[in-house]
Amino acid sequence: MVINLQPMRELGLSNQSVFHISPLIRITLMALYLALTIPLPFLAQVSSAPVPSVGLWIGIGLGLLVLYGALSERVIVDEEKIQVAYPRWMPTFLRKGWDLPWADVKDLKMRTTGQGGLVYYFVSQSSQKAYLLPMRVVGFARLVKRVEIHTGIDTTDIRPLAQPWMYLILLGFTLLLLLADGWTIWTALTQGLIA
Repeated sequence: MVINLQPMRELGLSNQSVFHISPLIRITLMALYLALTIPLPFLAQVSSAPVPSVGLWIGIGLGLLVLYGALSERVIVDEEKIQVAYPRWMPTFLRKGWDLPWADVKDLKMRTTGQGGLVYYFVSQSSQKAYLLPMRVVGFARLVKRVEIHTGIDTTDIRPLAQPWMYLILLGFTLLLLLADGWTIWTALTQGLIA
């Protein structure tokens, strides 16, 4: 397969590009995790739960670390392949990356999600495996353009799975939940419910 790099140069694309998950998505999901879990140790103390609050704090910290690692996914694209990678400290049994040579891409298949959204999978020629096209990255349009340049597959109809406004609404509700959490914890502390 011969790749014409002239269109890439005309678009201002370098030989290798790295795409990260959108900061809006990362901040929203991490804030939601904290909003849902931070009250648990305080509630465990008030209700005399069988799980000690220290154990819950440790669990919350480990969960936050795993979530941060999962949201540190990066997509690396060069002339030879597309690759999804995670930080080295992230255990592979939690999140395993993948790479697919451009020469091995047979097609890009569309599938609907359970919520009615559309996702796309690379289909491999050699093993008939499917690899999910990362859709929550900054610069998604540039990523899709690189895919089209390297594979020759028409990508004009491919759109991101979730629009930014969806995450802005979720972030707004998450901030409201964090305010409610803060008020609940402050009330419990000032009324002496928590020692």
